Amino acid sequence: MSNPANAPVPRRNELQRKLGVWSATAVVIGSTIGSGIFRSPAGIADKLPGPLPMMAVWVAGGIFALCGALTMAEVASALPQTGGIYVFCRDAWGRLPAFLFGWGQISMIRAASLGGIAITFAEYFFRVMGFDPLAAANVSRVHWTAAGAIALTGAFNYIGVRFAANVNNFTVVAKYGGLMFIIVVAFAFGLPHNGMSHYTPAVPAGSFALPAFGLALVSTLWAFDGWADLAYNAGEVLNPGRNLPRALIGGTLAVLGIYLAANLAYMAVLPIEEIRTSRLVAADVAQHVLGGAGVAFVAITVMISTFGTLNTVLFTSPRVFFAMADDGLFFRPVAKIHPKFGTPYVAITLVAALGMVFVLLLPFEQLADTFVTAFLPFYLLAVASVFKLRGTPGYNPTFRVPLYPVVPLLFIASVLYLLGNSIIQESSRVPTLAVLGVLLIGIPVYYLSVGRRSARPA
Repeated sequence: MSNPANAPVPRRNELQRKLGVWSATAVVIGSTIGSGIFRSPAGIADKLPGPLPMMAVWVAGGIFALCGALTMAEVASALPQTGGIYVFCRDAWGRLPAFLFGWGQISMIRAASLGGIAITFAEYFFRVMGFDPLAAANVSRVHWTAAGAIALTGAFNYIGVRFAANVNNFTVVAKYGGLMFIIVVAFAFGLPHNGMSHYTPAVPAGSFALPAFGLALVSTLWAFDGWADLAYNAGEVLNPGRNLPRALIGGTLAVLGIYLAANLAYMAVLPIEEIRTSRLVAADVAQHVLGGAGVAFVAITVMISTFGTLNTVLFTSPRVFFAMADDGLFFRPVAKIHPKFGTPYVAITLVAALGMVFVLLLPFEQLADTFVTAFLPFYLLAVASVFKLRGTPGYNPTFRVPLYPVVPLLFIASVLYLLGNSIIQESSRVPTLAVLGVLLIGIPVYYLSVGRRSARPA
């Protein structure tokens, strides 16, 4: 059964609050800017091969993320507990939806996310070393390198919150600086040489269709995902009522600005027809602008970016399983805290191991699409929780979403459109239904396992 907002589930184990507003904002930026901005533009341009449609879908993705961040900022300020979306689903909708979120995380979501990011890291690592990551002889090596990167970032998070946060802060500064350098150089080279030619015609014939826009938006959301991850660490944020909303909103706005500038910079150098066939678009832009040295710089920037995001995902997502185990909805040992390092080390080890298994078995595209599709229903439930919780006695957030109820309703409508469009489209119907089917399998799993137990006494 759900819990009143003024009576949060007490924790057997409490993590320490060590994250200030900068580190919290860095978590948002670090978990969002990873592989997406370096891989997604090709797939998006292929579906919407026109400058204006391509930019429009990035703006739509940013509005989607901002509506979600604004709403979750309110809920997180009222429920600043470790677990984030899991806590919002549990307190608003009850134990079964909360369990299904954890089931989705462990069966698909987190492992797919780690795998997709790690593959991009490994591909650019091979490029830095002078090898073609797409060559048949290197495909297996790329996946093993990706698995090694997951293991290393898992170790960073195992040994301490401050250590992992410092790694994240460093990589955020490095990736932000590298991206801004790429953007500035691309504009400085592209506009004098090409003028506005790559931006026109703004909407070529056949470059926009509503179904294609929906499928492209799924790819955009892969790039934007991460805006909600800070909520998983809400129990470790200092002064959460003030710092959580600031970090969630500020970090999301910063990412939106960077993504729009990056796509405009790509188009300043390359025409849409080249972008749509470029799997490593940032490196190809650098090749045009700076030659081999530019490619090396971009590859190193992407490596830092994706490595930092791996570190952040392993900093945030294990808190879901930690919270579930502490609530009695998962194996109890997963809620253990390391006596020396103060980290949920069992949960971290579990998530890292699952990510390594997925990255060794699945290609990037399947990992990315699986992640987005599986997460959308829970984003919907987390954002919709604001309607349920606002009617609960004792609900007292320090921040309230502006333009309520328009902002959360816009987010919910977007999720329903994306899921409906993916089911209607023949190309995406079977994988979408397969992912949703795996989520539904969690219902009998719940009733055959933890659902038989009574709620843990307070």
